[in-house]
Amino acid sequence: MTTAQHIDADGGEDGIRADLPVLAVDLDGTLLRSDMLHETLWAALALRSRLLGAAILALFRGRAALKAALADNVTIDPAILPYDERVLARIDAWREKGGYVVLVTATDVRLARAVAVHLGVFDAVHGSTADRNLKGAEKSALLVAEYGHQGFIYMGDSRADLAVWSEAAEAVTVGADRRVRRAVDAMGRRSEHIPARGGDALSMLRALRPHQWLKNLLVFVPILADPAHGGWEWTWALSAFVALSLIASAGYVINDLLDLADDRTHPRKRNRPFARGDLSVATGTRMVPVLLLLGFAVAAQVSAALAMVVATYFVLTMAYSLRLKRHSIIDICTLAGLYTIRIVAGGVAIGVALSVWLLAFSMFTFFALAAAKRLGELSDADAAGRTVTRRGYTVEDRRILSQMAISAGYVGVLVLALYIDEPTVQERFGAHRMFWGVCALLIFWISRLVLVADRGKMDDDPLIWAIRDPVSRATVAVVAVLTGLAVFL
Repeated sequence: MTTAQHIDADGGEDGIRADLPVLAVDLDGTLLRSDMLHETLWAALALRSRLLGAAILALFRGRAALKAALADNVTIDPAILPYDERVLARIDAWREKGGYVVLVTATDVRLARAVAVHLGVFDAVHGSTADRNLKGAEKSALLVAEYGHQGFIYMGDSRADLAVWSEAAEAVTVGADRRVRRAVDAMGRRSEHIPARGGDALSMLRALRPHQWLKNLLVFVPILADPAHGGWEWTWALSAFVALSLIASAGYVINDLLDLADDRTHPRKRNRPFARGDLSVATGTRMVPVLLLLGFAVAAQVSAALAMVVATYFVLTMAYSLRLKRHSIIDICTLAGLYTIRIVAGGVAIGVALSVWLLAFSMFTFFALAAAKRLGELSDADAAGRTVTRRGYTVEDRRILSQMAISAGYVGVLVLALYIDEPTVQERFGAHRMFWGVCALLIFWISRLVLVADRGKMDDDPLIWAIRDPVSRATVAVVAVLTGLAVFL
């Protein structure tokens, strides 16, 4: 296969003008607000995790071989990729003048051609093959050989493109950093700089999903369950909260990268930073090890035992993202386990053994929340007529999921009721009967939760939905009052 392929595209109204230079457009980071190497790598992991080993072996033969191996195993839908509309507008304007436009990229030529065919605005495509990585000097040499010295305008974004701009009639940078822009300006030829979009601190913060850290408040449950704890134990629990939040954010980034195809077709998730292109997949890949190192460092400062619990949480998260989420029932059990591990982390952080009552209540209650989460997703997908590719359910499973959520939630309330009747609890809490009001409110809230999920009106994780839902907030407030009365009266 050659690096160049001609594309059937409609020319300008007056046909191709020979007096205009060729407009050569890069793909990764320029036309595309992402990069195909990382896109295909994460798509391969989402498809079959063992493809990572094949990709590593291919890398020993060079980056071109790696790109070809990934393209052999992965199909990327070009219709859902995040394109830069400013670059597309420039291409359209050039074509209206009668200019010739080519896509020239280090991406595998098969993937590049799929993009070109979808967009229908390129006259030819140049891309990498298994034995040639069309980047930097290689790209420059090809363009000079095809279109001559200064016979083309080049739109690119990275330092590797300096070799191409040095041979171009005009340089156009897209989202390039300051050093690259200065190097281009120093060449003394006509240049234009299109500023970066996205990739800022706010986009990175959104990718961390800080609102999901609210789940990690569960680490404080062991302290709240026994009012005798206090002092430094709150500091240790806070460290566990920070460690789990950092590790959880690493998991969220990985999950978003694995779920790119699903997220880009989802009515809400398509606005996530990676799906939308506000952050590149390469940036997300670099964020993961930083978050993991920080999270484990914080946990290790408390104790080796907490570091082990945090590591278990991360391993289970990765197993869920890579495989377990595709299997019905197993995925719900895993989600329930991830919730419970947060409570275990709190107990380990302050050095107390968790009661069987607390663990049983957690197991059933969080199983109910996980089942409600899946129920909400299926109801939402059914209403929108979408299919979800990485789940083990169909819309016909909604009935059984609602039954599982209701039954598990009610059993959780039953465990709490039996706990309240324990003599030790009655001795510890002066007004323990207040907890019976908590049981009644939990029955109400769980019933309403499942009803809302079944109607397709739950647009997020159940706990996050509860924070946004006025009725749930009022219920939590009353529960807090009853709990306070039970503890202090």
